[in-house]
Amino acid sequence: MALSNFFVITSYGTFYMFPLFINSHGGSKTDIGIIMGVAALSSVLFRPCVSRLIDIVGRRKGYTIACLGMAAFGLSYVLFDGDLREFYIPLLFVRVFHGIVVALYFTSGYTYVADIIPSSRLTEGVGMFGATGLTGMAIGPVIAEAVIKSAGFPTLFVTSALIAVTGTLTHLPLPESYVASGRENGTQFFSLLSKKKTRTVAALSMLFGLSLAASTNFVAPFAEEMNLPLISLYFISYSASAVIIRVFGGTLADRFGEIKVLPYSLVFTASGFFSLILLQGNCALLMAGLLVGCGTGLLFPCLNGLAVRHEPIQDRSKATAIFTGAIDSGLFLGSITLGVIGEWGGYKMLFLVAGLGILSGLCTRRNVKG
Repeated sequence: MALSNFFVITSYGTFYMFPLFINSHGGSKTDIGIIMGVAALSSVLFRPCVSRLIDIVGRRKGYTIACLGMAAFGLSYVLFDGDLREFYIPLLFVRVFHGIVVALYFTSGYTYVADIIPSSRLTEGVGMFGATGLTGMAIGPVIAEAVIKSAGFPTLFVTSALIAVTGTLTHLPLPESYVASGRENGTQFFSLLSKKKTRTVAALSMLFGLSLAASTNFVAPFAEEMNLPLISLYFISYSASAVIIRVFGGTLADRFGEIKVLPYSLVFTASGFFSLILLQGNCALLMAGLLVGCGTGLLFPCLNGLAVRHEPIQDRSKATAIFTGAIDSGLFLGSITLGVIGEWGGYKMLFLVAGLGILSGLCTRRNVKG
């Protein structure tokens, strides 16, 4: 699963350069926010259906469907050419379905992994699994930048699809971890969402989504505006620091509790966005990536651990769906809001707001009971 995750997330990571595609076809900061955000919105709206589908067909089969969908919809972007206004609505339509398969991918993948990891090492195991995805997130933008410069966006989309297909083939020999029998067992989706712990984890996950919106949608065009020669440097340093913190600090949350680790992750993440305000060259871009990567490298497994810990196996797909859906909610709202703020006050104001938003989680996390 980790190897498959590496390939599929590498494919997914190439779309960190998709805002450059929007720019190249005449899009604005607001267009970037809307087009990138609509995929996240569809991910959120279809999360209850996604969690139910996973219980019906199984985690592994749901993951297979998602991998194939990631390849197919990634390839579909080769159909778009010309001025953005000429294909704006069809592009939004494709983004909606792309968002649904992304929701299915993360929900099924992380639920499968939660099923097979010992509960005493849950956060560590999730972090180790996610480290391959972070590596893919670093490699994906590097591949994308090189392909765009040498062969253009159509070749990038074909390349991205082929990488996703490789990830699909990699996991096929694996057995299923759990399939619900008969009627749906366990807590209903919205009943689980009504629990105080779940709501608070969801709120913190939305802030994590805000950080993803700032990183994935606006760092690349900001660096391009600043005429920096190596835009992917941010994503390389981001992923490298996140992987390192999970390898050497992966046991922290299991040993001391997710609640004690959360404040440090929030502060590191916010500091990275604040450092982008002072961006002048590649060194500052590298430092920003290191800080944000360190923070989110701790934040994601902590939140995932809190979401599924102590939940029965029949509720894990729903808990994971709520957790990942909240991330996509933050990604959607952040994409739209930060896009408007960037249009009004520029990129530096955008990253200031993102950093302050992340820090607000220092108040929210007090409501979580480990």
